[in-house]
Amino acid sequence: METILLIFVIISLLAFIIVIINNKFQLTIIKIDKAEEDIDIYLEKKKELLTRTVPIVKKELKIKEFLGELDKYNNDLNNFEKHNLLKSNYNELFKTLDENEKLLKSDSLVKILEELNDNEENIVGAIKYYNDSVVEFNQLVVSFPCNLIALVRRYKKLEFYNNEKREIFEILNQK
Repeated sequence: METILLIFVIISLLAFIIVIINNKFQLTIIKIDKAEEDIDIYLEKKKELLTRTVPIVKKELKIKEFLGELDKYNNDLNNFEKHNLLKSNYNELFKTLDENEKLLKSDSLVKILEELNDNEENIVGAIKYYNDSVVEFNQLVVSFPCNLIALVRRYKKLEFYNNEKREIFEILNQK
């Protein structure tokens, strides 16, 4: 009788631990999904704001083509690719503004730039939240006993945004 009770207690304890670990994974996955949704919303807003700058810049500088890569933006791209594409267009816009300060006399462009800056802060915050959640998930995937649940559930380590490190590396390589 005592043996059966002991086995029951051990099985119950193991089941309880498995449920707790599974809940940790599920909570982290929910946080990652929420962060991805936020990033997607902010990237769509960034694309819309950058698109609104195009006719203003074209008109002021009397050019035919500006931020042509925006046409490559579509829903087939993942958030990493969207972010990189929009980041290069964002940098191109500010490079153009640095070279042509007369553009800053346009009130509508200045208003869009303020919205872009606010949106950029939101993107940075959402990416930080995403990265923090991915680090938490990846720690669960590799640590014992959570890695046993990860193995059964076929969870793999996730990639995180590290564009800042990549940009610093590219800047150092250019020197």
